[in-house]
Amino acid sequence: MSAARGVGQGRRGPGRADVERRAGGRGQGAAAGEPGGRQPGVAVAAAGERAGVGQGAVSERVGLDGRVAAAAAGEGCDSGGRDAGAHGAPVPGGRPHGQGTPAPDDPADNRNLLTDNPALYEARFPDADRLAGRWAENCLRRHGAGPRVLDMGCGTGRDAAHLHSAGRTVTGADLSEAMLAYARGRHPGPAYVEADLHGFDLGRAAFDAVVCLDSSLLYCHTNDQLDGFLASCRHALAPGGLLVAEMRNGAYFLGRTDLLDAPSLNAFTWQGAAYRSTTTLTVDRTEQLLRRTRIWTVVDGGDGGDGGDGGDGGDVAPVAQHSAWRLLFPHELRHFLAAHGFEVLELHDGPGPRTEPPWQDGQLPGTATDADRLHVVARRRHTL
Repeated sequence: MSAARGVGQGRRGPGRADVERRAGGRGQGAAAGEPGGRQPGVAVAAAGERAGVGQGAVSERVGLDGRVAAAAAGEGCDSGGRDAGAHGAPVPGGRPHGQGTPAPDDPADNRNLLTDNPALYEARFPDADRLAGRWAENCLRRHGAGPRVLDMGCGTGRDAAHLHSAGRTVTGADLSEAMLAYARGRHPGPAYVEADLHGFDLGRAAFDAVVCLDSSLLYCHTNDQLDGFLASCRHALAPGGLLVAEMRNGAYFLGRTDLLDAPSLNAFTWQGAAYRSTTTLTVDRTEQLLRRTRIWTVVDGGDGGDGGDGGDGGDVAPVAQHSAWRLLFPHELRHFLAAHGFEVLELHDGPGPRTEPPWQDGQLPGTATDADRLHVVARRRHTL
């Protein structure tokens, strides 16, 4: 998943992203963890990185060495693969140096670990059950959406491909070229285009629904960026078309600190290297943002991880990566949607694809907006 973009624009977050960048930021939101079974060969030991905390709806990228980059050419991203690529927000922090990695002054050094290597992203956030895609399809069916769907902040393309398999004509948009290339190769079917969540033009009334998952929408950090996204969605949707979005709930952080009190730790092994991350969340009240700092440490076996004499394995210098999501509140979201000519059909905190417990087939939406995820379905009015 990446976040904001327009066709031909650069990214983040806003991916659809954990930013982060995504055409549109799943994001998301990411995010960080994704539901779904673990992939064979990927061992995940987490001390609490949940979907959303590592998401951002726009996705973190790896880019550690030539071996990882080559593997990434065939795979995808965040809760959908969206942590950061959609929005285009810059992600400070270079990548660690290992065998085949760029020199410190290489322009490619300023990368996001996971979204720069979509295959690694999907290994970190497996979603074998395509939970987010199934939830989005359920929303579209319940509200009678037409067949033409834009997945904004599509990331690795997993959810776009699921919607395609359900019989829809799908366009996946993201700001990350790495994600888009991976999606085309690994999750074919949809058309994949580069676009910026903060402002895009893919044709007037070209779609019957816009889907924006994994907190990609929250890579719209400012009111102007959010206005740009919603105005672009209105332009893209036919009258009566739907906007379906899933994200963190800013209201959850009013008086709650459980996600802020201590860093979350995660570790997994992929292609002979051990990846460890320490994630810290802080609230920036002035900018109304949830900021994430993630420190990556990699122990590269070099010889395939067996510790033998065949490689240059060893610890790689830690890398700090930074991203942020807008803290958007339920009534605030209603106001923005109404201002752009949308009628809110559903606004609730679950069940959804990133809630605990997660949404299951046949479950209907709730009515509360208190928990840490927010889900919205809104219809484009014929007139403002």
